[in-house]
Amino acid sequence: MTNTADTHPAYRARLDARDGLLTGPTANIAPGYVQANLAILPSNLAADFLRFCQRNPKPCPLLAMSEPGSPALPDLGHDIDIRTDVPRYRVWHNGQLVDEPIDVRNIWRDDLVSFLIGCSFSFEEAMLDNGLPVRHIEQGCNVPMYRTSIPTQPAGPFHGQLVVSMRPLKAADAIRAIQVTSRFPSVHGAPVHFGDPAEIGIADINRPDYGDAVEIRQGEVPVFWACGVTPQSVVAAVQPEFCITHAPGHMLITDLLNSRMAVL
Repeated sequence: MTNTADTHPAYRARLDARDGLLTGPTANIAPGYVQANLAILPSNLAADFLRFCQRNPKPCPLLAMSEPGSPALPDLGHDIDIRTDVPRYRVWHNGQLVDEPIDVRNIWRDDLVSFLIGCSFSFEEAMLDNGLPVRHIEQGCNVPMYRTSIPTQPAGPFHGQLVVSMRPLKAADAIRAIQVTSRFPSVHGAPVHFGDPAEIGIADINRPDYGDAVEIRQGEVPVFWACGVTPQSVVAAVQPEFCITHAPGHMLITDLLNSRMAVL
């Protein structure tokens, strides 16, 4: 009998993360499968964070929410253990980043609720299928991400600035990218800005707040999408007593198909 992991690339990637074999960024790993951002919070903050996601669907399109204390996410995939199946995590205490482990079983608590948020890595497959370049994949690095001056809609204690991811494109390709990605609202949808980074509070396009800088070639403009790293900006602003997130670019790879995320 064939092992499920041998025939299912998303499950294989999760097992590789669980075994410490996959610890880097996940762009273009297990093509065809939805990737997800992660925020894990104590249950006393869960209702407010759920409302925050509902009020900010561009940066925080919610794919799934766990039961308190449960590491399983059956709606997203077979045998998921959210404590081990992300390649790299970030641990926050009072809004301060204190660790970036590859496994959080030793700090897991029975009151923790996991929120899984759609990721732009999913619509990149559609961009590539339409002949649109994705520079960080070309260069084999992490996508550049930036904190902006654009405020999110607050909910309870949660507030902060929008984070965006950037892909440089020629003007005609940018128009096509808007058309392509607008069909994927559950993984951030259409861009929120393109052109002058200063208009959204980005001082230096060559110094991303998260991820890696990429080459912007002659005739290209930076195109910015809302990003699921936004909760990490919010965590820094709100300073909850305890929180776990993914390391930027290091996603949970689910069993959901990117093709099912598109709307007509």
